[in-house]
Amino acid sequence: MLIIVFCVTTSGGPMSSYPKNKLDFSLLNVGYAQHNADWNFKDIRSPFARIHYVCEGQASILVDKERIILRPGYLYLTPAHVQHSYSCNGAFSLYYIHIYENPEIRSSIFDRYTFPKEIQADELAVDLMQRLHALNPGRALPMYDPRGYDHSAGLMKNIAMQVASPFAREVENQAIVHLLMSRFLAVAIDSIPEVDKRLLRVIDYINEHIHRPISIEQLAGHVFLSNDHLIRLFKKQMNTTPVRYINQKKIEKAQLMMLTDDYSIQELSFALGFEHITYFNRLFKKIAGETPTGYKRRLSI
Repeated sequence: MLIIVFCVTTSGGPMSSYPKNKLDFSLLNVGYAQHNADWNFKDIRSPFARIHYVCEGQASILVDKERIILRPGYLYLTPAHVQHSYSCNGAFSLYYIHIYENPEIRSSIFDRYTFPKEIQADELAVDLMQRLHALNPGRALPMYDPRGYDHSAGLMKNIAMQVASPFAREVENQAIVHLLMSRFLAVAIDSIPEVDKRLLRVIDYINEHIHRPISIEQLAGHVFLSNDHLIRLFKKQMNTTPVRYINQKKIEKAQLMMLTDDYSIQELSFALGFEHITYFNRLFKKIAGETPTGYKRRLSI
């Protein structure tokens, strides 16, 4: 018997007291693909996460300069906004799932945990992948080149299908996605050590106020630290500055909002706390590699 849980809160560990620590994913794409040395794409970066289950053959994914060999019988997870590349030199078949987090969620699960890239699939996991595929025959990719589907009208079509599909099906879809994610979560590790609970409070504050301007003074005051102490602590644990982290998260949120709703660039800028649209445009291009207008235009292609 399956027990269906929508918002999965975790227990135990340093983050057990934070109710925002939950899974909140929706299905975007699911399909089965057979390749023959034609799954070779570079520098992919999407606002959604991917789960792959390899059936036969061998390929590889390059993530953060680490090459992961994809093997039959294993599940692979690639978080959203992570740059990666695919390489395949022969026959290769797999199931794939694309999922996205609720844009209204305050804190991404990928900010709180470092997930394994590979786990061995058991019989139930394989059954779940096949069941999800059977439930959603219209959600396969129209093409396998991410340059074609990452920013195409097909994404909007699949989101519309998700919204319009029967409630019972979406209940089962979400339950299966969360069960598969729970397999990775079971062996994930906390991104922020227990000794730095102050930093966790800072991350929570950023996520809760992502739609407003956020200053270093606000963050430092929230955890009773000096500005310099906060910056040093943040750089030590997060390998970036608070300002860069805030800007990265704002642009990631902007990409997801454009994916799931029809915002104008001005509405998007104001909704994320930018006082000047020109600064938002410059920051978006710096982080995403193109202007928000260009990104939005490719969504409608």
